[in-house]
Amino acid sequence: MAHFRQGFIWQDFIWKDLRSGGWLTAARARGYSLILLGLCIIAVAGWIAVSDGLIDRNGKPIGTDFSSFYAAGSLVLEGRPGDVYNMAAHYAREQQIFGAATPYYGWLYPPIFLLVATPLALMPYMLALAVWQISTFALYLSVIGVIVRRIRGVVIGPIWLPIAAGFPAVFINLGHGQNGLLTAGLFGAALLALPARPIVSGVLFGALAYKPQLALVMPFALLAAGQWRTVVAAGITVVALMAITSLAFGADLWLAFAASTETSRTLLLEQGNVGFEKLQSVFAAVRMWGASVPVAYAVQGVASAAVVCGTAWTWRSACNRDLKAALLVIATLLASPHVLDYDLVILALAIAFTVSAGFAGGFRDYEISLLAAAWIVPLLSRGIAGVTGIPLGLLVLLAFYVLTLRRAVLDRRSVANASDDPIRDTGPNASTAGIAQV
Repeated sequence: MAHFRQGFIWQDFIWKDLRSGGWLTAARARGYSLILLGLCIIAVAGWIAVSDGLIDRNGKPIGTDFSSFYAAGSLVLEGRPGDVYNMAAHYAREQQIFGAATPYYGWLYPPIFLLVATPLALMPYMLALAVWQISTFALYLSVIGVIVRRIRGVVIGPIWLPIAAGFPAVFINLGHGQNGLLTAGLFGAALLALPARPIVSGVLFGALAYKPQLALVMPFALLAAGQWRTVVAAGITVVALMAITSLAFGADLWLAFAASTETSRTLLLEQGNVGFEKLQSVFAAVRMWGASVPVAYAVQGVASAAVVCGTAWTWRSACNRDLKAALLVIATLLASPHVLDYDLVILALAIAFTVSAGFAGGFRDYEISLLAAAWIVPLLSRGIAGVTGIPLGLLVLLAFYVLTLRRAVLDRRSVANASDDPIRDTGPNASTAGIAQV
């Protein structure tokens, strides 16, 4: 009997610790991050060491997806921009650079991204890859650093750096040579600039046009908040980028891009050639469970509409700006059917903004534990989905969105009651335990 009683006491202790987040101390957060960061650095260094020139042990180019960027840029430099959207010509260029046995990595981006890929192709491949990885990683770290350094009344110290650098999505992105770090940097900078520099914010939002699938929520949130100057600046930026691209590479490139979207959508998204376990969307989860394409689109449509409405309502309200920013980032991931695990790099923004809101008003029940889950889930999502069919990444995103939206509702009520109580009440469940102890 005593054994069972001790078991219940232990379970109750664990549950309370998860609820308060007291288990995640600053020392543990730093330690876990440094361990994972060290393991990833060793793995990357070892993988490069055993590679054969530009080709890794699996017969793939080092940087995998970056090989597509480099090949596209090299075609432009040869005066053949139209071949970028010709799968046969693009693949032939990849084979020319990396060998006949290399797998095909498609070019799926709007012509705007050639403004980035073409200068990189001026350099030797490994130098271009290094410049790309280091510069975008530095941008990402700079933006995260600005977010956490805005926290008032708390000495954050250097703890944020290993947490941000060791975020598993960062290494997934680096392994693929992808643009998630650039996306996170531009997205985060746009959100930081929004209150004081709305036009600069709009330019930064517009620069994200190379990822059009991530623009499903931003316009609604900005319009709901009355940020007209930001919306106009973003629109002008997109038009300007399209004009520059047309002048540099030819306007017919846009027609080629439009024609290519049908193939990429059918093969990579609907048929799952990229792997449904790699995708982190509602659409991919429904398809992974065996539903038809129309059903998957319908469910994704309902989910997208729900997060758009919830986010727009929040941005129209007077709640904490950091909560609004975090909710927009999470909603951006949930609203798109085409989100891969390396795109989860932008989830670091939501984590950082939520931490900022937590220090300002206290962390509520389960928030700290959920932040830890959001931090580690990119490492686990692909493997667990592939083995069990459970879309763990999507489930964590949904939980993160619901908890953040709930906090926004409570925060709005606190603001509404502020006239009755000059000292803001963070509520009986608010806490600064655990990771807040820095």
